[in-house]
Amino acid sequence: MRMALYWLVQGCQPGDSLVFHYSGHGSQQRNYTGDEVDGYDETLCPVDFETQGMIVDNEINATIVKPLPRGAKLHAIIDSCHSGTVLDLPFFCRMDRHGKYVWEDHRPRSGIWKGTSGGEAISFSAGCDNDQTSADTTALSKITSTGAMTFSFIQAIERGHGSTYGKILNAMRSTIRNADTEFSGGLTLVPSLINMLLTGGSVSRLTQEPQLTANEPFDVYTKPFSL
Repeated sequence: MRMALYWLVQGCQPGDSLVFHYSGHGSQQRNYTGDEVDGYDETLCPVDFETQGMIVDNEINATIVKPLPRGAKLHAIIDSCHSGTVLDLPFFCRMDRHGKYVWEDHRPRSGIWKGTSGGEAISFSAGCDNDQTSADTTALSKITSTGAMTFSFIQAIERGHGSTYGKILNAMRSTIRNADTEFSGGLTLVPSLINMLLTGGSVSRLTQEPQLTANEPFDVYTKPFSL
């Protein structure tokens, strides 16, 4: 995965459009540098994380966000637990259930710049906030187990809700909320069990709410979405 992240941005030029999609396990670890609003670094957990370690948000940011040159664009679609700000992007879109939103400034107090080198970076994250878990579910496709956030993103595009970032985000949230009533019959506890092993926590009901972060604020209802 680390090699693939470096490959993605290698030789990136103005006009390039990059996409990073991850669907798998994620976790958190205590941050001691003071550059996280919630005091925790978010992480991705590849299959060999027990021997090779987790991939921390600081590394992801330094590898695929900071190098982006002016004129280049990166979209990340991250479907894992605790992934609300896993790209460490400076601005977080806090949206309520009525579609009203504000951009929260998540720039670290240390003054360290977590944005790009002039390019554009936008992330749809894991179907969950930093303190929430993500899940596989059969409640959405009715056929097979899928990542809830990934499925809802694809469905939003296929159903014609992909004109702006705001429309995509609202459509994704609607899909997951509608499926939430089938939670007991569809969503699995595997991601929470993994997180329990990693953090020593306990298993609780899974909650999901797709999130949007970016290197700079924008009007989510007028900015056209394009890959």
